[in-house]
Amino acid sequence: MKTKNVTVIGAGMMGNALAQVFASNPALHVTLRTRTLKDDRYEPIKKNLDIMIARGAATEAEKEAIVSRIHFETDLKEATKDADFVIECAPEEMETKQNLLAEIEGYCGTHTILATNTSVMSPSEIAEKCQHKERVVGAHFWNPGHLIPLVEVVKSNYTSEEVMQETMELLTACGKKPIYCKKDVPGFVANRLQHALWREAFYMVENGIADAKTVDDACKYGPGLRWPVMGPMENSDVVGIQLSYNIHNYILKYLADNHEPSKCLKEMLDRGDNGFKTGKGWQEWTPEQMEASNTGLREYLIDYIAKEKQNEQKG
Repeated sequence: MKTKNVTVIGAGMMGNALAQVFASNPALHVTLRTRTLKDDRYEPIKKNLDIMIARGAATEAEKEAIVSRIHFETDLKEATKDADFVIECAPEEMETKQNLLAEIEGYCGTHTILATNTSVMSPSEIAEKCQHKERVVGAHFWNPGHLIPLVEVVKSNYTSEEVMQETMELLTACGKKPIYCKKDVPGFVANRLQHALWREAFYMVENGIADAKTVDDACKYGPGLRWPVMGPMENSDVVGIQLSYNIHNYILKYLADNHEPSKCLKEMLDRGDNGFKTGKGWQEWTPEQMEASNTGLREYLIDYIAKEKQNEQKG
């Protein structure tokens, strides 16, 4: 791994999480660029780590070491001039991201990798204002960034293979599970898979096949239990290519293939129903239920990390 100095642009929820991830590797020095130096600037990172410590996914010593490796800087030039790898967590506005990377390019060395943490925008388009587009790469962390192992490394129309490999190596060295997305397509890999499932889920509720809770239960207590250890391609091999072909030959014509959002989404928005933000969406939610949902997800992810850590120590 060539990277020694990492700069994260933006000290919001995702930026803090990414700084924590990179600082978990003792070989890296991390700079977190923020607009203002607040007295409590380390608190979000410490809070993340305290929750992990409480569930056995981190130790006090690791917390102290991680925090010690993170330096805050307000000046963009100062934050990026010595960086080997820069990742931006700016708002999802194309011109903002384009201008930011173009400006950073003027401050850092010619070897510096410029990564964008965009979840939906094209890295190829984001790179358009840069002189050396081959060093721009997509690196999409999933929220919460310090807990979800997946990072989608997206090859733009210009990204060099050397940049792709160094990014993959860096993320692996920080305990992530990077995947190599060969083409810059909308949704990259994981969101395309996720929203194909959502489209079918919404279709079934819209057409009275099942209610929202039933659809969720079908995922959580059925195929969802397999997904952490067996993805769809492996599952297809397990059951056999002939059976996979036979099933698709029969069922695909019956699946949702709409190219517009479900009409239920528009109807809910027209009524002012906006999910957790209003307490009602596909289902009604009390404050206690919403808290339990959010807490349950984070505890599940932290327990996963703790288990992985225990397995590494045994190995």
